[in-house]
Amino acid sequence: MTKVKFGVAIEAAKEGKLIAREGWNGKGMFVFQRPADELSKEFIIQSVRSLPPHVKDYYDMSCRASSPSEYEQNLKDTVRFSAYLCMKAADGSIVNGWLASQTDILAEDWEILT
Repeated sequence: MTKVKFGVAIEAAKEGKLIAREGWNGKGMFVFQRPADELSKEFIIQSVRSLPPHVKDYYDMSCRASSPSEYEQNLKDTVRFSAYLCMKAADGSIVNGWLASQTDILAEDWEILT
């Protein structure tokens, strides 16, 4: 498999590909980009399990801040979630918000897996 620099690997991740370093000790580890997304406030309040209740309460109250007749319409407003990097760790878990170390950034043993 061809080895590439970090910049090339990151561009591949932006295209939806999986990237990894040859030098990582854990088997099956890789990095991927979670793309940006927009979710309605209603979906966030009712369905997103990965946000704390206080965040959901904030959006619910922001929808209720105007007149009660506008509440249903305000629930349709969307919230933008920015893209971020994730790592599939050796134990099978997903690490959200993975950050490259200086060693990772300077390494030239990156591989584009898919």
